[in-house]
Amino acid sequence: MTEVTAVPLRPVGKSGITALWIGIAVLIAAGIGGAYASTQKAVLTAMPPERFLAANGKRAGVKTTASGLEYEVLKKGEGATPTTADVAQVDYAGRLLNGTVFDASKPGQPVAMPVGQVVPGFAEALTLMPRNAKYRVWIPPQLAYGDREVGPIPANSVLVFDITLHDFMAMPQGMGQGMPPGL
Repeated sequence: MTEVTAVPLRPVGKSGITALWIGIAVLIAAGIGGAYASTQKAVLTAMPPERFLAANGKRAGVKTTASGLEYEVLKKGEGATPTTADVAQVDYAGRLLNGTVFDASKPGQPVAMPVGQVVPGFAEALTLMPRNAKYRVWIPPQLAYGDREVGPIPANSVLVFDITLHDFMAMPQGMGQGMPPGL
């Protein structure tokens, strides 16, 4: 005959039951919050450009220019800003709203960009930035490639760039010849 040993369980008090229900409520709230955050990003990226930019422009810290360019100052710089007649030394990463990176400079290797020869929204962003500034910019389609598909960039895309402006100088004579338009 086998012997069964009974282990007595102590009764759970009211404070234990309350703690259990609070724990369950916290887990449910965390799940709902996580679902909302992931769904909200998907909803925003699926919006038409005008609706996305209208919602994005209302976020704290985001400024909108008269042309519709939106930007957020991630790091303030100092001094003057470049003009469209200058060449800027920048680090940048460009991506679509869904997060797909379509172009980026190599880390630690700034790229020389003739300010007046990039897409209008990128040029406008550079002319707002003092040396050593870092901005995140949202370029509406009309300031980028509009209804044209360019490489991995679909037509009517909002372009998102993180840009660090290291330095700038006047464009050397003859540098503008043969430079491709756009980024």
